Amino acid sequence: MAKSDTPKYSAESIVVLEGLEPVRKRPGMYIGSTSQTGVNHCLQEILDNAIDESLAGFCKNIYVTIQENNYLTVFDDGRGIPVETNAKHKTSALELVMTKLHAGGKFTTSAYKVSGGLHGVGASVVNALSEHLIVEVKREGILYRQEYKRGVPMGPVKKVKDSMMNFPYSQGTGVSFLPDPEIFKETVEIHYGNFKKQVKERAYLINNVSFKVENKKTNDKVAYYFDGGILSLLRDINRGKKVVHDAIYLKRQVDDKELEVAIQYNDSINEHVMSFVNVINTQEGGTHLTGFRIALTKSINSYAKSILSEKDLKDPLTGEDTKEGLSAIVYVKMPSTNLQFEGQTKTKLGNSEIQTLVQQTVGEHLDVFLEENPRIGRDILSRILLAQKARLAAKAAKDAVLRKGALEGATLPGKLADCSEKDPAKSELFLVEGNSAGGTAKQGRNRKFQAILPLRGKVLNTERAYLDKVLAFKELKDLVIALGMGIGENIDYQKLRYHKICIMTDADVDGEHIRTLLLTFFFRHLADIIFKGHLYIAQPPLFKIQFGKKIAYAFTPEERDAALKTMGENAIVQRYKGLGEMNAEQLWETTMNPDNRILKQVNIEDATEADHVFTMLMGDEVPPRKKFIVTHAKLANLDF
Repeated sequence: MAKSDTPKYSAESIVVLEGLEPVRKRPGMYIGSTSQTGVNHCLQEILDNAIDESLAGFCKNIYVTIQENNYLTVFDDGRGIPVETNAKHKTSALELVMTKLHAGGKFTTSAYKVSGGLHGVGASVVNALSEHLIVEVKREGILYRQEYKRGVPMGPVKKVKDSMMNFPYSQGTGVSFLPDPEIFKETVEIHYGNFKKQVKERAYLINNVSFKVENKKTNDKVAYYFDGGILSLLRDINRGKKVVHDAIYLKRQVDDKELEVAIQYNDSINEHVMSFVNVINTQEGGTHLTGFRIALTKSINSYAKSILSEKDLKDPLTGEDTKEGLSAIVYVKMPSTNLQFEGQTKTKLGNSEIQTLVQQTVGEHLDVFLEENPRIGRDILSRILLAQKARLAAKAAKDAVLRKGALEGATLPGKLADCSEKDPAKSELFLVEGNSAGGTAKQGRNRKFQAILPLRGKVLNTERAYLDKVLAFKELKDLVIALGMGIGENIDYQKLRYHKICIMTDADVDGEHIRTLLLTFFFRHLADIIFKGHLYIAQPPLFKIQFGKKIAYAFTPEERDAALKTMGENAIVQRYKGLGEMNAEQLWETTMNPDNRILKQVNIEDATEADHVFTMLMGDEVPPRKKFIVTHAKLANLDF
């Protein structure tokens, strides 16, 4: 490079981003992602501002609409954002909140003692990332409005006679915004299922507040109103399961912090623990959850030592033992001025003092509760001792089965036809029903990036299966080894050998059953594969339509009929009952070729609801499953 081409680094090279420019320049720093998740996060920020009014005791109604034109609107009947001029900044308080980072009423406790907001960036960030935003405030019977374009005011705050947004309340705040397609290039639409889940969670946590959500695109309307708090949420989590005991509940105020905990064991082998701070779902946990787990394990061990002999309790109970069948909610409310999250997206609590508070409070309460309720204590302990026994048995089985690492020379299953690609991000694994279809898939695949693992017969129903039983089942053992990431407490996601795992079964009842069994296995034992977007369902065609040398494939009866209209009534229609009816070339062209195939990604919008469905369909209780089948029978598509 010539000297003249060398970039200059001088005082003029230093750039200061003013106002909301930093947000538009680096949006990921503020909302985590510019994908659909980021759109949801923006709506969540506006919703949480309304919820903060509820936590402060001033709001009883929150109304959210998803407009047909992609505008997202949130109304609340709280106090309304102040509109008068701020003396220091000589600007309307409303405009400061909407256009200045770190401006808001949550840096002191005078306006909000408890809130989900922390940094004072929520509303202004959403404004910066919106193509257009309207805010309306009704205070003391007067309606005010201000509009913005990409965060810049289109005019001052002004009194108006009529609402642009059909403001529904006598007071409060309304915000309507259009996510900017320049920022959200993937989509400006929210993930509606995830959003409804968020609203429902918050409705459980705030008693006697009405939440209404209307999706005008789909004509879907839902309303949530609960008065039982976290106990209502716990009942919902355990819906369809047999509980071991009545819920253990504690609520305690310590200085300016409030802690609520609800605990209940059920007869499943899975754990479902949720944690919240000021109605924010801390999905990655944090110090409050750490304190809870330490306290639970310590109290259970102390109780076990007090009633069991050394013979009956050879090994201490671990945190893994106490997880099995556990449903729990940990809810902390504290002043927003002291709140510390790890990141703006608020998924993990960072306050170190909260761990001590939760650990001491939960520990003291559990110690007393178990002593005063020996029947419940023994029921819980019996449940945990079974989990310990299963854990030790699984560990013994696992040591003999699990692969040490994908690149350490471990022996892969003999029936696995591996691919030559070493980059997991480019590698695909097809799980194929039966050896016949497996043979065809091996012949038709692209050997560079596609691996084939045939599965013989129906796999084990793992809904209630302990890990030792799972690993004793050869088909599942081979699958675990092939994936390379391990299972149970020693899972190492970084060692996953394929980032596309495709279930490819026949388009019949048996194929659907095998697919459901595999989905159950992944959800219960390798859930990260689903949550990280690596699990897919391959869609083989149902029909082959041929007239002379013209051939078309149809995936639905409607596509078949359309092809017949094109080719004529004399065309021959073949209904594929199984993958084995296709030759290698046909299977490649229709089902495995990335250019032509249809792969449906397995997504879970609501983990709690998914848990209910798997429990109902794959569990021991017949009546709920029968009711489900009868209810949905009219939707079944039977093709004989």
